[in-house]
Amino acid sequence: MKNTTLTVTFDSEKLDALTYHMGKKEADLQGELNDTIQKLYEKHVPQTTREYIEDKIKRETSAKEKPKRPIRPTPSAPVHRQEDNPA
Repeated sequence: MKNTTLTVTFDSEKLDALTYHMGKKEADLQGELNDTIQKLYEKHVPQTTREYIEDKIKRETSAKEKPKRPIRPTPSAPVHRQEDNPA
């Protein structure tokens, strides 16, 4: 799965106050934002679409995890045979 970075504009003083008070409660801003975006996703994306996306992610993940067949080594130089014809 490929992640995308979101950029959000928010007042600096409000962000400072938010991180200060969240820190007092040992809350994680990034975690809270991730939870919020997940809830928005579940609220607005239909269940069938979410199921399709989850299945697609599982298929991509399992394809990456499958071991690839080893490549057979090929001779690096041709093999020369000595002929029985004396000169």
